[in-house]
Amino acid sequence: MNKPKYSSFFDLGTGFAAAEQIIFGAPYDGTASFRPGSRFGPSAMREAAYGIEYYSPYQEQELSLPIHDAGDLELPFGDPQAVLRQIEEYVRHLVEQDKMPIMIGGEHLLSLAVVRALLTKYPELHIIHLDAHADLRDEYLGSKYSHATVLRRIYEENGTVIHSFGVRSGLKEEFTFAAANLDFHPFLLADLPALKAPLGNKPVYLTLDLDVLDPSVLPGTGTPEPGGAGFRELLTALLSLKGVNLVGFDLVELAPQLDSSGVSTIVACTLLRELLLLAQKC
Repeated sequence: MNKPKYSSFFDLGTGFAAAEQIIFGAPYDGTASFRPGSRFGPSAMREAAYGIEYYSPYQEQELSLPIHDAGDLELPFGDPQAVLRQIEEYVRHLVEQDKMPIMIGGEHLLSLAVVRALLTKYPELHIIHLDAHADLRDEYLGSKYSHATVLRRIYEENGTVIHSFGVRSGLKEEFTFAAANLDFHPFLLADLPALKAPLGNKPVYLTLDLDVLDPSVLPGTGTPEPGGAGFRELLTALLSLKGVNLVGFDLVELAPQLDSSGVSTIVACTLLRELLLLAQKC
């Protein structure tokens, strides 16, 4: 099993055995088609997290949960399927020990590996997908394994139900496919709170592509798309899910070098803090 290379995050000190949530970085962007750099997301967030308060005024809670920071996986830059297998193996190891996987990307393709691992324990997994892009192409640039095909590959996994929000970019065929096969809510996040009741106690994986935010809020991403959510709009939608049975989540597609101000990385770290608190088991 490939073990992560250790690096501190939020100065979390809980050991692996005692932790309920395991954070790991996945620094890979090998299928990036426009502006690469999301492989630097985990390291930038680790550094910026030192400037983030542990206390959330939004949830009136302090980040003092049994969370273990496992560091970054050492991933090759080559074959994306090999990278997916490596991440899936690691997450299976976590799931077998009843740990909640929390992946910091890296590109969006990597979410497929986490979903595959979670399906071994949760065969009726629901996916909440927040993104500017549909990511539903059957192939892109000759490959079926790309950041532009990840939701199509997840859809093909047996048992997954996908609830997609915020999408405002894609081929006409992708929008048609989404409307026919997904619980599809393009453009806005306003419908997200209504999802809580029908989900009940079903297992849920949340995949948050940071480009769901408007580029004026988070310009540091590889494929920015105008017309996105504001920070408070996104956070309010996420906090409406409090009590949902989250069994894992990810934040992907931060490309910190594309925002020299560093604000994009701070936004990502703040969202991570809020999601860690949101995901705690009451």
